[in-house]
Amino acid sequence: MGHGGNNVVPNVHFRKVNGMQAGRKNRVMMRTWLDQAGRKKRRSNNRKAKAAKLFPRPAAGLLRPVVHPPTQRYNMKLRLGKGFTLDELKEAKIPRKFAKTIGIAVDHRRRNRCSESLQTNVERLKLYMSKLLLFPKKSGTKSVKKGDTPRSELKDVAQNTLKEIIPVPKPSTEIEARAITADEKEKSAYKALKKARTNKHFLGAKMKKEKAAAAKDA
Repeated sequence: MGHGGNNVVPNVHFRKVNGMQAGRKNRVMMRTWLDQAGRKKRRSNNRKAKAAKLFPRPAAGLLRPVVHPPTQRYNMKLRLGKGFTLDELKEAKIPRKFAKTIGIAVDHRRRNRCSESLQTNVERLKLYMSKLLLFPKKSGTKSVKKGDTPRSELKDVAQNTLKEIIPVPKPSTEIEARAITADEKEKSAYKALKKARTNKHFLGAKMKKEKAAAAKDA
């Protein structure tokens, strides 16, 4: 089939060479990545320097809670939140002012919407407190306060260099296979949904009818 109109006959010969392309494809504008190995080494050195500066505290900084991200797309996952709620600290018996001094992040705006999230983070706090070693502020014997770890246990203490201090749990999504029960075979998911839709559709009329009957009896 020919072209409509008196146009130029296509003659695409693909003879563009380096330096003649448009935009990012131009060899002159291409970016190299020759310092990839060097930057990797620099990031590693920066992490080590930061950890040495924070020693003996955890290199990751403050302990943070485990939360579910918002929206249906991501709420099945788990990630680190901003800070522990006041209810979580209260349940774990940790004063809110004391929590900030021992590396626990506090967020007074967050709320616990369910008991499961509350218990999960309370267990996280209790695990952290069981492993916590408190160094005295000064070297003298008078500087040792109640709750400080004995000096005999503070020799050769290893620093926590994990990214999250206590790793975020990864719940398994696998469902164990099992045989279908006789009760499940008798039930019909389609009929149950159909019945629920019907009940919802006629709920208003049913309530109106019941109200009219109650008014007539009165």
